[in-house]
Amino acid sequence: MERSRNRAGPTAGARTAVVWTLLRQELDRQAGRSLTVLDIGGGTGGFAVPLAEAGHEVTVIDASPDALAALTRRAADAGVAARVRAVQGDGDALAGLTEPGEADLVLCHAVLEVVEDPAGVVAALATALRPGGAASVLVAGRAAAVLGRAMNGHLDQAGALLADPDGRAGPRDNLRRRFDADGAAALLGAADLRVEQIHGVRVLADLLPAAVADGDPQALVDLELAVAARPPYRDIAAQLHLFARRAS
Repeated sequence: MERSRNRAGPTAGARTAVVWTLLRQELDRQAGRSLTVLDIGGGTGGFAVPLAEAGHEVTVIDASPDALAALTRRAADAGVAARVRAVQGDGDALAGLTEPGEADLVLCHAVLEVVEDPAGVVAALATALRPGGAASVLVAGRAAAVLGRAMNGHLDQAGALLADPDGRAGPRDNLRRRFDADGAAALLGAADLRVEQIHGVRVLADLLPAAVADGDPQALVDLELAVAARPPYRDIAAQLHLFARRAS
């Protein structure tokens, strides 16, 4: 895997280095082409704008008008406004916001844990992909949430997260569900997406004191990259990143 500097975007910190590494591999695989990218829940353009700067055409779908306004300003400031399109809408409405086979690459980051119908969203994003197109899917991890609640003394919430079929801590939980690697892979597989790689994101970044993380940021990035694909470290990550492909 690459170190923290990636050619598609800014210097990646420990929270995004793993995702950018996988995206970079796909962009290199498609070298010489301007890709059509669909970024579901892309917000203010943390991924969309660097991808547009790399020469790709990016459509961001997000429910927040404020986030899309910030995206538009960010794209303009970066000189890539012509390559970034903002569309207001939520993930559950994805099927009505996209065309079949229009995208070479779909990003769906931190979306499946909040929508009402994750299977429907995955089916819609699979339909939006051209044959052979790739999907970058980032979901909240259940194990990290259980450990986090327990370490903070909320043992009742940790137990609820562990026992609940959807990985929720109770009715006040702000997420509808959390995933383990097998469950997330099965969700994508049901939409005929072939999962090629699964990595943990923020395996260590959320556990370390700020003084440690800030003391040697490059060492933390390198360690995150080193453990990202290795169970059991992968499986206790705050998020799980699945890279999948639609059959050709």
